[in-house]
Amino acid sequence: MEMILFTGIPGSGKSTFYQQHFFHTHLRVSLDQLRTRNRESRLLQYCFDTKMRLVVDNTNVTREDRRNYIRMARQYGYRINGYYLYSDLNECLQRNATRTGRQRIEEKGVIAKYRQLQSPALQEGYDQLFLVRLQAGDFLITEWQEDVSAKKE
Repeated sequence: MEMILFTGIPGSGKSTFYQQHFFHTHLRVSLDQLRTRNRESRLLQYCFDTKMRLVVDNTNVTREDRRNYIRMARQYGYRINGYYLYSDLNECLQRNATRTGRQRIEEKGVIAKYRQLQSPALQEGYDQLFLVRLQAGDFLITEWQEDVSAKKE
């Protein structure tokens, strides 16, 4: 039983990363799709009750955002892996600008999430953490280093 928790601002590549790496093995739990916390809560409970592998594909930019997911997963004996999608603000704004419809977020919303962004830490309750960087269209995954800065190098 495994829960994967993404952290990254809009436009950082979370949903694309899910499609490329976890689509065939983990159920995607996303507020973008579910639209309400009630629906999200019900789907999470179903996953935990049925011991289904899942990915929480939300921004989860603050420790507080992540705390409830980690607590619930621990209650059900899940292994918790985190993937922090490195966030270069200008690149995220550029990717977001190419989106259409509901997928596109107002620029000020992307900037607000960037300002709120707190690096994840193993002490939050993760079993393992990874840093994901987008380079030339490929996702590069490395083991987490606690001294990594959330926003800038």
